[in-house]
Order: sequence, then C-alpha cells, then structure tokens
Amino acid sequence: MNLNEITKLLTIKEVHGDTDIEFFGIKMNSTRVVPGDLFICVPGIPGLLEDRHQYAEDAIRAGAVALVVEQDVNINVPTIKVPDSRYAMAVISTHFNGYSSSKIKVVGVTGTNGKTTTSHMLESILSHSGFKTGMMGNLGTKIGSTLFETDLNTQEAPTLQLNLKRMVDESIDYCVMEVSSQGLSLDRVLGCDFRTGIFTNLTQDHLDYHHSMDLYQEAKGLLFSRMGNSFHPDPSKRKFAILNADDPVSEAYKKLTSAQVITYGIINDADIMAKNIALNSTGTNFDLISYKGDFRVSMKMVGTFNVYNALAAIAAALVEDIPTESIQLGLKKLKMVRGRMEIIDAKQDFLLLVDYAHTPDGLDKALSTLNEFAEKRIITVFGCGGDRDRTKRPIMGRIAAEYSDVVIVTSDNPRSEDPIGILKDIEKGIKEKSDSLLYELQVDRKLAIKRAVELAQEGDIIIIAGKGHETYQIINRTTFHFDDAEVAREALREK
Repeated sequence: MNLNEITKLLTIKEVHGDTDIEFFGIKMNSTRVVPGDLFICVPGIPGLLEDRHQYAEDAIRAGAVALVVEQDVNINVPTIKVPDSRYAMAVISTHFNGYSSSKIKVVGVTGTNGKTTTSHMLESILSHSGFKTGMMGNLGTKIGSTLFETDLNTQEAPTLQLNLKRMVDESIDYCVMEVSSQGLSLDRVLGCDFRTGIFTNLTQDHLDYHHSMDLYQEAKGLLFSRMGNSFHPDPSKRKFAILNADDPVSEAYKKLTSAQVITYGIINDADIMAKNIALNSTGTNFDLISYKGDFRVSMKMVGTFNVYNALAAIAAALVEDIPTESIQLGLKKLKMVRGRMEIIDAKQDFLLLVDYAHTPDGLDKALSTLNEFAEKRIITVFGCGGDRDRTKRPIMGRIAAEYSDVVIVTSDNPRSEDPIGILKDIEKGIKEKSDSLLYELQVDRKLAIKRAVELAQEGDIIIIAGKGHETYQIINRTTFHFDDAEVAREALREK
C-alpha cells in the first residue's frame, strides 16, 4: 500500500519526507519488524508498555520504511506525526486490511468474568448450525479449525485486523471475540464493526490499571457506545446488545447504545431466562424461557455462573435465528473449556478442578458452586498476582475462608513483589473471616498443589484457582513454564 493513501485518512498530521513509497505490513514492536513495514510509535504506559518512540532506530535498522509518531524523532525516513498514534494505528490497520469486520459478523464479549466460556459456548452453537467460525481470546486465535497462540487476550490493532482479514479470506461467517477493558481503553478494537456486543458482568478487577470501578465500568461500556447510532432496514445489518439483567451496570450500558437490547438473567425479569436449574458435579440442566419459545438445556459445564454464560450465548444465537436444536446440541456437545472448571480425572476418588478464577467475584462464584453439591471437604489452592491490585487480596482470603474447609495460599505470578508479602496480604482476610480454618502458606505453587492432593480424601473436592489455562509463571522478570493441570496430574500419579 502507498503511504500517500494513509496520509489521506488522517486529518490532523505533519508529514515529513517523501510519502510516495510502498509499505507491506504494520508493526508496533521493533523486534517483529521485517523489511517493508510501517512502524508505529505508541506512547508508553507505566508498568505495562514501553514507549515505542525509543525503538524507532531499531525499527529502521530492521527494515521499516516509514514511521507514524506522536513525538518528534530524528530519523531520516518518511514520518507522519499525529496527535494520537494509537488512534492512527487503528485507522491505518483497519484500512490496510480492507475493513474486514464489516464483511463477517463479529460478536464482542466483554465483562469481568465469563468472556472465554461464553465465547466458546456461542462458537460451539454456531459451528453446530453449520457456520464457519473464528475466535479471538484468552486461549488464542482460532480461524476455522486452526488455533494460533496469542500473547494478549484482545490483540493490538495491527494483529487483530490482520486476523480478521485472514478470517474473511477463509470465508468465515462469524468471529466471536473476547474484548477486554484494556483492549477497549487502548483502542485495540477501534474500527471493528461489531454486529453484537455481549456483557457478562462487572466486578472488581484491573484496578491497578483503571484505578476505580467507575473508570473500569466506563472502559467496558465503550463496546456498546461505539456500536453506532443508526438503524438499518436489512436484518443482517442490525446490531444487538446482549445485557445481563441481574447486573445493575446493564442499565447504564443500555443508555449508551442504539443497538437493540436483549436481556438475559435468572433473578430479574428478562427476555431470556433460566428456570428449574439442576446442578451436579458433572454438568448442569435448566429450562430456557425465551421470546422465541421454551426448551430444556443440558451441558457439561458446572455452576450457576455457567448458566449465565449459556444464557448470554443463547441470546446471541437467538437473534441470529439459530434453531433450537442447534443451540441444544452446541451446548450439550461442548467439552470443558481449558482452565474453566476443568476436571482433572486420573480415576482418583475425589474431584479435582482447575479454574481461572482470579478475581473476588470469580472465586466466590466458583466456590459457592462447589458448595451446592459438595458432600465432604473443599480444599482450595489459590494466590494473587504481584504488581497488580492489592486490595483484592484480603477479600479473596475471606471468600476462600467462607467456602472452604482447607485453604492452601500460594503464589500466582508474583512478578517483582516478595511472594511472602502477597501471601500475608491474603492471610489477613482468612484471619478476619475465621480463626479456626485449617490453612497453610506455601510459596512454591507446585508444592502447594501436591500438598492439596496429599491431603485429599475420598469424596473431597480440590479446586486450584487463579491461573486456569495459563502455562507460565512470572517470578521477578523471568517467565517459567508452569501448568496447573499438568502439575495436578503429576501429583495424582505420585499419590
């Protein structure tokens, strides 16, 4: 693409050098630049992202032919200076990749918890309806039957828009995308033409980045406020906001969007509801009550929170006129999502689960679900990440103490913090809740998991919470391989 074409998209800019040149890719990481790339210098974010202006020379040495910047740089290549390089990056990436989101139906899923599971539920329903699907999220990017690893839940605009183009090239019908609060606030999804936006819930998380629940709520709301302000006579062009009627934040999001609102819930009146919920350790059943009729739903996923996830997925399917039979089949056939109440079965006489619950609400929902069918003890292994929101640590300690018979507090990703200090923060909450609970502090996560397996007796339930699908642990500045499920299986073999 010619650089002159890009300059026409940006109203306010300073152009330096000859822009009558071709570029063949877009990068914001100098270590990934290949000859012919356009390099975009985004500003730094303390604790999250280095200022990419300082890597401009590295990018040029790697073969970048031009730059987009916010700050003056002393570089002898064509340069476009803009007021907001993140905004420019979204505009350029969307244009370069042919406005691909407008050529397929994109469903965005946002919320504190449930994004991954809801996405997989909807993708399974769509697949069992005969559609070709793509997904982007925590577990990677899936295009048709091929899964690619990704380093971000919601990818930066150059990668995200390129993957949407790949989906268009593969004749994908639907893309189901997890949309994080950071992805929204950092304009990673700016330019995406979402057909449907789904809101799961809003509870405490990421306050180290957003600083307050109000700002966190505002970031999530961007998905719905950016869905346009127009209506369309063609049903295929209409937009929908799927909102959780049992979460009070939904009322605010309803006011932000011109998309047609469809509500779901269990407690409050909603367009789509679950009744007669039956839970056990191997799955969940409920009656689906909807504006398109009623039917029974059976799925292998456990817990009331997964009923909410299923309702959100069903709501998104119903607006697409997916047949009842395909919805039922898609949910019934869906296997456990990796790291989401994933059962680790080595023929042991107790239940062992690995779950991503890393927020107070997530841990509360996971443990309260287990209490609904636990016959004996619940043994909880969990920790909290370092260099992140410290206020949630004692809260999660209290939650673990409330629902568990045994708690083993261990490391998550301590990063640069002293792991003992993190454990002590959690311990404060445990002591506030109970002075008789059996608990241990074990910095080594592998030993903590083995200790839980060692303690488990017939009929007990172990839940290893916090990391779920992650296959790494960050200690200081080093990333080590670590997989909760893998370690749990090893401990079970040894026992």
